[in-house]
Amino acid sequence: MNLLAFDTSTEQLTVAVQRGARQWQHAGAGGRHSSAALIPQSLRLLDAADLKLRDLDAIVFGRGPGSFTGLRTACSVAQGFAFGADVPVLPVDTLLAVAEQVRLQHGANQVLALLDARMQQVYAAPWVWRAGHGWRAAGPTIVCAPQELELPQTETRAGSWVLAGNALAEYAGRFPAALQGLAAHEAWPSATALLQLAPALLQAGAAVPAEQALPLYIRDKVAKTIAERTASHAAS
Repeated sequence: MNLLAFDTSTEQLTVAVQRGARQWQHAGAGGRHSSAALIPQSLRLLDAADLKLRDLDAIVFGRGPGSFTGLRTACSVAQGFAFGADVPVLPVDTLLAVAEQVRLQHGANQVLALLDARMQQVYAAPWVWRAGHGWRAAGPTIVCAPQELELPQTETRAGSWVLAGNALAEYAGRFPAALQGLAAHEAWPSATALLQLAPALLQAGAAVPAEQALPLYIRDKVAKTIAERTASHAAS
């Protein structure tokens, strides 16, 4: 399978190309650098793999949640590449990519994935992996204050949950008591994790035409009022 994958939803930019069993990868500074680096790095890796855009089975991107600017960058580049080459697009939840990254690195199969949402909040989603079945969402994707996080009530193996993401060091002291004793791993929604997830998602029919590839924002507000910022600082 030939795939191009990238994620620009955080302060890290990751790009990866797969040709058959081989992979080529790039990791660098994201954020404001993503818009300038994403296209040339993608083309560089495709060239290293001796692939053209039209040779791809799909273009995979982290659809969010995450940085609004980063999500728009990834989505617009994925759409542009896909339109020009007439290939499908596979949008993948960034929190699912976090869960997959920590499964690959640490063998975790019950993951409360967290990403820094700024504004003293986190994006969060619980994911459960079962051999032979893959990942399933054990609850909705939300944005909330760290102290409001909860484990899914329907899952009984609470002790086997792990926390994973890029928001752990920043907010660990504000997590509820029920989460304080859980194993925690720093993890990012990497392009490598997107490649790992892609075959099953493609088989499940998750790919879409370029015009239907959209970001997943979760939060529809990017800034607080002065009064809201004052109240937030007082609460923290």
